[in-house]
Amino acid sequence: MPQTIAVLDFGSQLTQVIARRIRECQVYSKIFHFSTSAEKLRQENVVGIILSGGPQSVYSRKAPHPDPAIFELGVPVLGICYGVQLMGHFLGGEVEHSKEREYGHGLLTIQKPGRLFAGLPKKVRVWNSHGDKLTKLPPGFRAIGTTENSPFAAIEDTKRNFYGIQFHPEVFHTERGVDMIRNFLVGVCAAKQDWTTRDFITHAVENIRAQVGKGRVILGLSGGVDSSVAAALLHKAIGKQLTCVFVDNGLLRKNEREYVEKLYGRHFRIDLRVVDASRLFLRRLKGVTEPEQKRKIIGRTFVEVFERSLKSIGHAEFLAQGTLYPDVIESVSIGNNPASLIKTHHNVGGLPERMKLKLVEPLRELFKDEVRQVGSVLGLPREVVWRQPFPGPGLGVRVMGEITSANLEILRNADAVLHDEMMRSGLYYKVWQSFCVFLPVKTVGVFGDERTYDYVIALRVVESTDAMTADWAKLPHDLLQRVSSRITNEVRGVGRVVFDISSKPPATIEWE
Repeated sequence: MPQTIAVLDFGSQLTQVIARRIRECQVYSKIFHFSTSAEKLRQENVVGIILSGGPQSVYSRKAPHPDPAIFELGVPVLGICYGVQLMGHFLGGEVEHSKEREYGHGLLTIQKPGRLFAGLPKKVRVWNSHGDKLTKLPPGFRAIGTTENSPFAAIEDTKRNFYGIQFHPEVFHTERGVDMIRNFLVGVCAAKQDWTTRDFITHAVENIRAQVGKGRVILGLSGGVDSSVAAALLHKAIGKQLTCVFVDNGLLRKNEREYVEKLYGRHFRIDLRVVDASRLFLRRLKGVTEPEQKRKIIGRTFVEVFERSLKSIGHAEFLAQGTLYPDVIESVSIGNNPASLIKTHHNVGGLPERMKLKLVEPLRELFKDEVRQVGSVLGLPREVVWRQPFPGPGLGVRVMGEITSANLEILRNADAVLHDEMMRSGLYYKVWQSFCVFLPVKTVGVFGDERTYDYVIALRVVESTDAMTADWAKLPHDLLQRVSSRITNEVRGVGRVVFDISSKPPATIEWE
C-alpha cells in the first residue's frame, strides 16, 4: 500500500483540487469523509492529514466535526480555512465571526518561513474565502503569517507538526500555493514522491489480473477518453479476456464508428463488437423535444441494447467501466455529508441485478489529467487522449427540438467543419470544448439571386479547467469567418451561423 496523504472532506468545493495538487507533487492522495475514524486512517498508511475548507461555521449545530483522535495519530496535520478553525476549536483556541469577511485576493505577510513557507518571498498574494477566523491560538501554536484582517492567517506547532492556514493554497489565485503544499508533503510529512504514471500502470495491471483471474470482461466502449484508456489498460492486463462493445446509437459524430473500428479492432487488436442500433434509437426519439426525456430514452435504450449484446457474446463475469475518482467522490451518499451538492454519476453505483456481473473499475483512483497521462504511456494517439469531452447522449443533446436523421446529418457536417478548422488553427487542444448546435429555426437568406429559407447553426467554444465554470473563447475573427463561410457553403440546409458568447454560469456548456 502506498504512503497516503488523507484529505478529510468538510464540504469544500475545492476538496478535489487539494487532492489533485498533492498528486501533481507525485504524492498519493485520497479523499475521506470528514468522520473517518483515526483507526481507519492508520490502516490506510496515512503519513499526513489535510483538513479541507467547508461552508459551515465550527459552532453551527450541523457543523461537520472529525474524529478528535486524528490529532493523536502522531502524523502531521494541515488545516485549510475551515480546517484551521477546526484545529483551533478542538485544540484549545478560539474562533469568532469576523467583522469583515475576507473573500478574494489578500496579501499574506510571512513572519517566520519555517518548513511550510520555505523558499517563499516575505509577501505573497493569496486567495481568501471565509467569514470566521481564529482569534486565540491553541496552546503550543505560534503565528507565522498575517493578512490584512487576520493576525493568525498562518500558524504552526512544530512539536506536533500541526499547521493551519486561513487561505486556500490549492487555487491558482494563490501565488506559490503548490510550493506551500509541496513543503508540507515533503518537508513536514517526509512523504515519498513516488506516485508516477508508470508505477500506477504496473500496480493496476497486477490488481486487474488478481481480480479477474481467468474470467471474461465486457467493456462498453464509447471512443471517449475514459473508456478508451480503460480498454487499453485492461487489454494490457488480460488481453483476449476483454471484449469491447461499441453501440452505434445514430447520435455519433461524423465517421466516429469507422474510426473506433480501425483504432481498436485493427490497431490494438482488441475483440471489438459493433452493434448498429441507430434505427432503434431514432425511432424511440421520434417526436421527442424535451431534453430530459431525450436523455432518459437514450439511457434506457443503451442499457437494453448493451444487455442484448451480452447474450450474443456469451458468458462473462465482469463488467468494466471508465469510472474516475471525481465520479466516486461526487457519488458519495452519506446522510451527514456536508457538501452543498452531491450528484449521482452514471458510472457509479449498483448494476441491474439481472446482469449478475462484477464491476471492474481500473481508473477509479485517477483524476482526468492522470487518465490522459496513462493513455499516452499506453500508446493511445493524441487525438484520443486529448480529445474534448463529448456528452453521453451524443448529438442527441446538440440537436435542439426533435431529432431526425436529416437534422443530425446537417449537424454532423457542420461539426466536422468546425473541428477541421480548430485543428488547422492549432486551437483545438487549447480550448475545453468546441462544437456545433443545431437550432430548429429557419431564417431567410440569399444564395446568388435566389431566396433561401434554411436552418441556423450555433458555434459553442469554451475555455475551462474543470467544466465547473467556463468562459466563451475569444476566437480570432478570421477563424470565425472561415468556419461560417465553409458551413454555409458546404453544408446543405444551413443559411446562418451564430456564435454563443454565454459564460457558465449562468449558461451551461451544453445547450441541453
